[in-house]
Amino acid sequence: MQRREALKLTTIALGSSIIGAELFLSGCSAPPKKRAQLITDTDVPLLDEISETILPETVQSPGAKAAQVGTFIKNMVNDCYDLDETSIFINGLETIAEQSEETYGKSFLDLTQEQKLELLTQFDDEARKYRLSGKPHFFGMLKELTLWGYFSSEPGATKALRYNPVPGRFEGCIPYNGENAWA
Repeated sequence: MQRREALKLTTIALGSSIIGAELFLSGCSAPPKKRAQLITDTDVPLLDEISETILPETVQSPGAKAAQVGTFIKNMVNDCYDLDETSIFINGLETIAEQSEETYGKSFLDLTQEQKLELLTQFDDEARKYRLSGKPHFFGMLKELTLWGYFSSEPGATKALRYNPVPGRFEGCIPYNGENAWA
């Protein structure tokens, strides 16, 4: 074998192995989600307002906004929902924004508390009817995430629920005086 032929064959073998490995490894990464399939930080104020309407602040406990439920919902939808659930959820948020504009002529963030409650009550009624179909409705998903985010947060667990980090001894029969549920 001539020296030039050996170098030529070595170059071809080495080059094809590098190119082949690169092509193989490029197929191993997960495709990134498109913008339409993600909830961004710009959506968090809308999520905060919706969840604050569902769980408002009272004298005894903070609201969903104080528990940063909007950020919790964003993280759960982006990290844990599959593409179908994510698209249902994002389309639902867009529906809330569109319905707010059509009905009241302003964004959901600018509505009064009564208008927000009226609009979300319509979606809640729709979700109840939709539940029989077996598919998830975006408002049901939104309510579940709101409750989960609120009651698993520090303000929700310590101020809305009775929080006892170290329970005492077991007492089988004690008088009940209508306190909050346990965290």
